[in-house]
Amino acid sequence: MKNILTINNLPVGQKGKIKTINGGYGLIQKLDALGIREGIEVARISTQWMKGPVIIRYGNSEVAIGHNMATKIVVEPV
Repeated sequence: MKNILTINNLPVGQKGKIKTINGGYGLIQKLDALGIREGIEVARISTQWMKGPVIIRYGNSEVAIGHNMATKIVVEPV
């Protein structure tokens, strides 16, 4: 079994498959509206200094999500 990490712990440039989202209904719905849901593959593109947003890529989209939001998205590196 591979390591399980949150998106903010995934090294920049590495891809991971979303295993679960550890958040409430509101967070899950917000991420779902962006197309971020369990089972998709995402890549961490960059991060900002001092717990700023984390930029991820999935499919043909790139989005910045907050640091706290990123700590709730659990991925398995691929």
